[in-house]
Amino acid sequence: MIKKIEEGIYPSDIKKMDREELELLSYEIRDKLISTVAETGGHLASNLGIVEMTIAIHKVFDAPRDRIIWDVGHQSYVHKLLTGRGSGFSTLRRMNGLSGFPKRCESIYDTFDTGHASNSISAALGMAAARDLKGEDYDVVAVIGDGALTGGMVYEAMNNAGATDSGLIVLLNDNEMSISQNEGSMAQHLGKLRSSERYNNLKQNLKKGLRSIPVVGDTLFGGLEVLRDAVKYTMVPGVLFEELGFVYLGPIDGHDLGELIEVFTYAKMLKKPVIVHCVTKKGKGYLPAEKNPSKFHGVSPFDTETGMLKKESERPSYSSVFGRKLLTIALEKPEVIAVTAAMTDGTGLKEFADLLPKRLFDAGIAEEHAVTFAAGAAANGLHPAVAIYSTFLQRAYDQIVIDVCMQNLPVTLCIDRAGIVGADGETHHGVFDISYLMPVPNLTFFAPSDGEELEKMLEYAMNLDGPCAVRYPRGEAPEPLAEKRIFLQNASSSSASASDPSFLKSRTLLSGSDVTLISVGRMTEICAESCEILSSYGISAELIDARVLKPFDREAFVRSAEKTGILFVAEDNVLSGGFGSYVEDLFAQSTRVKVYRIAWPDEFIPHGTQEQLEKKYGMDAVSVAERVRETVEGKA
Repeated sequence: MIKKIEEGIYPSDIKKMDREELELLSYEIRDKLISTVAETGGHLASNLGIVEMTIAIHKVFDAPRDRIIWDVGHQSYVHKLLTGRGSGFSTLRRMNGLSGFPKRCESIYDTFDTGHASNSISAALGMAAARDLKGEDYDVVAVIGDGALTGGMVYEAMNNAGATDSGLIVLLNDNEMSISQNEGSMAQHLGKLRSSERYNNLKQNLKKGLRSIPVVGDTLFGGLEVLRDAVKYTMVPGVLFEELGFVYLGPIDGHDLGELIEVFTYAKMLKKPVIVHCVTKKGKGYLPAEKNPSKFHGVSPFDTETGMLKKESERPSYSSVFGRKLLTIALEKPEVIAVTAAMTDGTGLKEFADLLPKRLFDAGIAEEHAVTFAAGAAANGLHPAVAIYSTFLQRAYDQIVIDVCMQNLPVTLCIDRAGIVGADGETHHGVFDISYLMPVPNLTFFAPSDGEELEKMLEYAMNLDGPCAVRYPRGEAPEPLAEKRIFLQNASSSSASASDPSFLKSRTLLSGSDVTLISVGRMTEICAESCEILSSYGISAELIDARVLKPFDREAFVRSAEKTGILFVAEDNVLSGGFGSYVEDLFAQSTRVKVYRIAWPDEFIPHGTQEQLEKKYGMDAVSVAERVRETVEGKA
């Protein structure tokens, strides 16, 4: 082998390697992936499955001159290892280290920042158009997963690309999964393509037979495209991709380096829209990931020998609390259904799917469709709970506004991973949902601060005859603050039941006279710690858990402001358009009340642990307490 990964392997090195060296490299890469992700956490199964494809890509194509776009960026770890980043791979997903996704600012080999699915063909077509317009000559390659084919944007792009006849290569990594098992007609179509043994056997036999003819064999094979297509239309169901204007090549073995290199080289020669269908095995080379690819899709640090997580959560996550409570409600209310966008496991709905399979609807990676599907179901007598991560829900904003809220339909948006999510970074932080949902009419909007609150809010929402949103963070759901902190036990900390008319109110967790802290969701526990610190300084702080963002609890905030005159609003959302801006507007004409806001700055927050990022941006308990102290003591 020319180099070890730690020494820095580049595409130019791969081009010098023979087949045996490339095979050895694939083993070294898998070892590196397993040992690194076992320490850092991350997306393991998908990267184990794309090792040979990535090696073949860099063997055939000339990056960075050729543009390679990774549709779901979490499958780019192998690409990073093969583009000179092996020596820093141990910093993957760690603060100030390598991102878990492609980053243009990280490497010239990363041509487009990606974190969500289904957009690579659009971006690639745009790059190809720029290339053609400028009279340049290079290849544009989009690497896309089969799960991403459930997203409508793919077909908008393919429809456009097929009509242009511009040189564009799409490499389909078909491992039969996104995060949860793929659902829908596209998954069925790909399954038929994979299993078309009659066609594939005929193709291979014809290829071998013709090429064995001396002198004219290759020419004969190359000239039989019309016959090949006729056979394919007869023997392979659908041929959808070619109807969209693409040359379809495959399916091929995504772990056979020889076949991959040969077919990629042929695709490169065609200079027209081409899709190469590569069938791979998610988790390949690591038995625990092969047996349970969903678990190892995105995994916390684990023991490489057993595959067991190194640190099991002591408390249930918000996602699992949500899933169990929704199932309980659904067992009592037959009109309740669950809707997700290829995230059954990630959103805590696995048990729901197991026990009530006919009432779980997986729309695929198609958030816009999922929301409007839910609106249609609600308009016809059902009550859908739509479980989608905050960052992915951004895609469905028009559908939320027009299809759900304008019609005042009983759809409950269950917004998982709201706020900072940690190591996945910019593309996955859910720090915009308060800003984009607060202005929407007809919407009731909740932000629980513990698991018990989430259950009550979900119960209320599923009995509400109108749209509702419940946002909750990633990670463990803490125990109720009143049970956890002695100094809160004498406060009016108990929450009304979901059937109580006073449920749509904030709650005062701690009475005080010097300053008021208004907290939203995850920030409630942090602000409670800040209040303890302030108490040690002799500062009496009042703590209000806003919990109900809409309807806006004007009376509670005015009442507290009349006592303290100083309000701090802390939220796990960006500053612009956040909940604090509504509190600020409430006292805009007041000369006596001062409002200060604690939120994430209006910039894209990088990756790091939640705790590291909170400390860096002044969102941790100590930083909040210090800022409040300086203000109260007249230092700010």
